[in-house]
Amino acid sequence: MDDGQYFYHPLENIEDVELFYEAVERNHLTKAISPERPYTYWTIELYDQKNGIRGGGGLGVLAADTRRVAEKMNIPFALITPFYPYETHQTIDGDAVRDNHVPVDYKDFGFKFIDTVNVKCCDNLCRLDVIEKRFKNTRIIAITEPNFGELYSGMSGSDHRLYQEVALGFGGYAALKLLGLKPAIMQLNEVATFFAALARLDELARNGMDFYEAVVYTRKHTLYTNHTLVQAAEAEFSQEQFERFVFPNLKSLAVKKWLADKFTDGRIKLSSVTIEIAELRSGVSKLHARVANYRDIAGNKVKFKAVTNGIDMDTWALPEIMEFYRSFGILDEYNMPSGDYAEKIENLSSGEIRDLKKAGRKVLNDILKERPDHNGRVLEFGNDDFIFDFKRRFVDYKRPELPFRDPVRLRNILERHNAHYVIAGRVHAGDKTMREKLRKLLDVVSTDDYLRGHVHYIPDYDEKLAYGLSVGSNAAINVPIVGLEACGTSWMKDVANLNFLISTHDGGVADASANSYLNVSGVDEEEELDMLYQRMEEALIASENDFDLEYILQQQLKAYLPVISGSRMLKDYLDYLFPA
Repeated sequence: MDDGQYFYHPLENIEDVELFYEAVERNHLTKAISPERPYTYWTIELYDQKNGIRGGGGLGVLAADTRRVAEKMNIPFALITPFYPYETHQTIDGDAVRDNHVPVDYKDFGFKFIDTVNVKCCDNLCRLDVIEKRFKNTRIIAITEPNFGELYSGMSGSDHRLYQEVALGFGGYAALKLLGLKPAIMQLNEVATFFAALARLDELARNGMDFYEAVVYTRKHTLYTNHTLVQAAEAEFSQEQFERFVFPNLKSLAVKKWLADKFTDGRIKLSSVTIEIAELRSGVSKLHARVANYRDIAGNKVKFKAVTNGIDMDTWALPEIMEFYRSFGILDEYNMPSGDYAEKIENLSSGEIRDLKKAGRKVLNDILKERPDHNGRVLEFGNDDFIFDFKRRFVDYKRPELPFRDPVRLRNILERHNAHYVIAGRVHAGDKTMREKLRKLLDVVSTDDYLRGHVHYIPDYDEKLAYGLSVGSNAAINVPIVGLEACGTSWMKDVANLNFLISTHDGGVADASANSYLNVSGVDEEEELDMLYQRMEEALIASENDFDLEYILQQQLKAYLPVISGSRMLKDYLDYLFPA
């Protein structure tokens, strides 16, 4: 280790990676994946504040967790992403959410400048800096430039968004070549990364490979991981935009013709061409893979392989809880559930649960010292205070306002048990609907004396606050409209940290039976709301009863520990990408 830079030696850590491959019965991968031919993971968003990149939500958190899991498993892995020169922080000014744009410098986070690459846009050469940070067997390779804008700058079909995606794809692929890397596999994390596979196809075709062989080769080495249930929600662009931003970066006439043929009425949907360039396709939960409605350019329904998202357990679970899982043999050395994990979970007692939650509460209180709520109050919760939380993106389909539809009933539930309700979630820039819903929600709270003291909105939601609430709360409210959540990972952190899960049966939650947690259901939203209030009451009562506390949390862990394990997720990807 020298001045923050790690230089990989081919003899380092080989025993560990072979042991992991042996454990997942993929011994042949020691030849398929190597430091020179890494598993490459492409994402327009990374949420990894420790490394200076603050994303917008679950997509970025998943990307960071995937790299961390690969690092622990010693898998040669390269994550390619933009480094945005600004990040957005949110504050509350009265009832209004304010966005503050703060510049960040990659040098402050241990990234090293490598060189520059160029992409062509609108008859200009756009110069991109290639930067890199290494972590033994894994690395983050990023492209950046001062005018790159923020994450998700502009509308999904805007020029600037297309520029960012072209810069990541063509610029990121050039960065790989600069570093002497050849992808063993290209995992495209959503359609914004399509241009990376297009750049590879162009390179193969222009260097003499028969065009159809180049297409087959690219398809067989590309995985498209979809995170959106409905194809209509995916971005599309005009042929005129592609003429300015995309075609100038292609050198192969055959590839240009192949791409030009994919337009319909002068428009192109990125999901359609991503499906065409990736033979391997995955959805992020069992339900998602089953119901996602996508079709290829010929109109045929597309099938997705289910690989449910997972979390890096060491990052998101309280260290004392991880020690419990390991000491009782519930998790193995790779953080995957042991063969008899379900039986061993029954060792979890109410006394241990309460002790572990006290340790988590201390962590939460320490974080809250610097994170006042929307009224400027510095919060400190006692060990006997029960906390419900809603901590996830503040978007319409997740229904953050649902518990506040009947403020009198909500107040009565909280008041009977002296409970608190904490809300933490980022409102996307430009989402006027959700900003107005947040304003109305806070208005409801402000007009009730009891709610005003027991409901807290904490602005500027980030990884640190997400961790604090995961380890320090008692129950998670997760009520997306059924059929709209692809997976979600916030609820996974709650299950790992021994919180009650109060949820609709959607996304990754639907990987297990609805009897595995405090399920919210109904024939309409009114019935769902009534059930939500009942489940909140049940959680409060169960927290005071040793048998119920043990039973509910043991059932959750038995059902979901294999689901939430990031190591299980990586194993599933290896099984799919490199069949034995």
